[in-house]
Formats: sequence, C-alpha cells, structure tokens
Amino acid sequence: MTDPSLDLVEGDRVEVEVGAPAHGGHCVARLDGRVLFVRHALPGERVTAEITERHRGYLRADAVEIHTPSPARVRPPCPYAHPGGCGGCDLQHVAGDAQLRWKGQVVEEQLRRLAGLSLSVRVEELPTATAGDRLLGWRSRVRYAVDAAGRPGLLQHRSHQVVPIDRCLIAHPAIQELDLLRREWPDADALEAVASTGGDVVALARAAGSGPLPAEDPTEPGIAAGGRVRLAGPDEVDEVAAGRRWRVPPEGFWQIHPAAADTLAAAVVDLLRPAAGEVTWDLYGGAGLFAAAVADRTGARTTLVESSPIGCAAARANLADLAMVEIVEARVETALHRRRVIGPVDLVVLDPPRSGAGARVVRGIAAARPRAVAYVACDPAALARDIGTFLSLGWRLTTLRSFDCFPMTQHIECVALLEPAHRTVV
Repeated sequence: MTDPSLDLVEGDRVEVEVGAPAHGGHCVARLDGRVLFVRHALPGERVTAEITERHRGYLRADAVEIHTPSPARVRPPCPYAHPGGCGGCDLQHVAGDAQLRWKGQVVEEQLRRLAGLSLSVRVEELPTATAGDRLLGWRSRVRYAVDAAGRPGLLQHRSHQVVPIDRCLIAHPAIQELDLLRREWPDADALEAVASTGGDVVALARAAGSGPLPAEDPTEPGIAAGGRVRLAGPDEVDEVAAGRRWRVPPEGFWQIHPAAADTLAAAVVDLLRPAAGEVTWDLYGGAGLFAAAVADRTGARTTLVESSPIGCAAARANLADLAMVEIVEARVETALHRRRVIGPVDLVVLDPPRSGAGARVVRGIAAARPRAVAYVACDPAALARDIGTFLSLGWRLTTLRSFDCFPMTQHIECVALLEPAHRTVV
C-alpha cells in the first residue's frame, strides 16, 4: 500500500485545523488521513503548516501562518522563537496558564495510552526563580553551540544547525550578564554556563573538534566531562537544597530550575512519608539529593546507586556526614541483578534519565517488595511505560504530582507514588 504522505515534500504548505497537544512540543493535525505533528500551533487553530520532515506514516510541520488564532496565543517574548529559529523553547507562543494545561493534557494522554490509566493531571507552578515573570530567567544551566564562523547560539529544533543569538531570555540573569554571546569563539564547539543557587557563576568552553553536540534537552546533563576550558568561576559550585549545602562540579547533573531541587525533594518526602528505621534505595541517585532528604528522616541504611563517576564523587563528598548512606557506583540494572544492592528494603526513590527505568529495573524493584516507590520522571512517556510495568506486576499508582520545572518548553517533571496493590492502609 502506498504511503499517502509521499505526495508531500519538505517545504510544501497545507492548511489544516490543529487538534490536541502531543508529547514532543507539537499538536496533532490530520489531512486526508495523514498525521501531521505541527509546532508553533495551538489546539483549535486553523493554520498554514509548512512540511519540515517526511516519515512513513506521519509528517512534521511548522505553523507559518495563523488563520484562526486561539485565545491562548501570545506574542513570543523572544525574537528567536519562531519557525526555523531557536529550538530551545517549544511554547513561547502559549500563555502561561495554557502552558500548564498543555503539559497536563500530555501527561494524561501518555498515561491513558501507555498505562491504561484515566486521571486528571494538574501541573503545579514552581516559585518564581527571579524577580519578574516566572516563565523567564529561570534556567541556571545553559549550553550554547558555536557555529563554523565562531558565533555562539542555540540549535534549531531536531537539528545541529546553530542559530546565532545575542540573548536567551529563559537563562538566569547572572548567565545573561556574561559576555559569552557578545564574542566570537573560533576555537570552541560549545560554551556552558552555570548560575548556582549558592551564588556561584561558572563559564566553560568545549574545544573545537570534540565531536557532535547532543540534541538540546534541558532534562539531561550537559556535555560529558573532558575537553573543557574553564573561562570563569570556581571548580565546583555551591547549591542549596533540602536544608543542606552541596558542592558539585559545574558539569555534573543538578536540577536547572533554582526551585526544582527543593520542590522535588519535598514532594518525594511528602509522598513516601519515611519513618524512623526504614531502609531506602536511591536509584540513579546523582549527587545524593533524595538520599539525604530521606535518610535525614529514617536514620537508617540508605543505598545510593549511580553510574556517573562525577555523581558518585559528589555524593561521597556531600553525604560524608551521613554514615548510614552507602554509595554504589554501578548501572542500576547491574546493581539490582548482580546483587550489588540487596533487600529487604522499605522505600525506593527512582529518578532515571529521560529514557526511563525500563522493565528489567522495574521488575527488580518489585521483586524486592518495598512498601512504596517514589518515581521522579522528566519524561511522561517513559514514566507511563514504567507505570504500566508496575501495574502488570500487581502495583498501583497511588498519587501523581506534576511540576512545571521547565517553563516555555514542552518538558515537565512528575513525581509518582507507587505501592503494592495488596498493601493494607492503616
């Protein structure tokens, strides 16, 4: 059977009515049975969409002309947020309250489609990062790519093409004050900047020829260590969260919204309700944020598993005062199935990368029979798939909270509480 999308090519324009938002920062439209994933649009709008990619069974497109605008449409504050421009922000054309509804609908759709669950999701705002608009000036870790002419900027959507810019409005004000975007960098492939909650500011350059940059994704750590030159600032930055001060290398993983670490740690503790003496696993534990928050309440054995040497070193240094915390440097699936961590265990904190934990890890956790799991997720599709695995093993989703940790982008953070379905509630 001939694919009906083959009669359209990149650059063609079609007029369509836009439907619901979908995972990935776009809305779904249909044309004669063809599925179009349309960026820069809003549900209910009628737009002219320009085809940007052609795939078997679906097309990608940008809304380049708006015929019937949604009441939720606003003028993007950034001059680079438009079709063919910077790909870092997906939702600058969407009003702030509508961004929250958009993200809630995406989480609902993923849970319904991948886990068979139907529930209403309310996305919670985070405290304002800086004075003024909560949607701007929040991003405390930024990576700028450098083009062949030495000009710094950000990548186009789904591309390694650099869009030179003179300012990023979602970057923390301390990062915007740096001169990184006002100079040319002929000997660099990328620049990174960090503005910590403790007041440190660091700038790094990645040497030219270090290899292709990964796609822009605020939910993932920065470029792997190596090939960097420190331009300004200390070797480690000071972060404040969960009632503690943390020292972490600027290239290590830390939440990029200044309020996110505190917010997520509080949500994990609130959902798990750790009791004195309960044993805990903190899987994909990073620098130890959740391990510290839980261990402070249990006072009992807490095992943190992390594969990154940078993360493990930071955890050992920052949790040295917590004698009950053990650091295991290993991949989580390896640690579970080679018995690097063993039960019995009461509580599990699960904070996997964007790809999710996966069925093998979920089965390993369920086999240990903890009383509760707090799953911290930056990708609703991966979360829904893993929740589906938990459900198939006799578990239930008890509570789900969602947080707008990445304003102006499609990304969202969720914290899910999972418990064995047979557990008796006292």
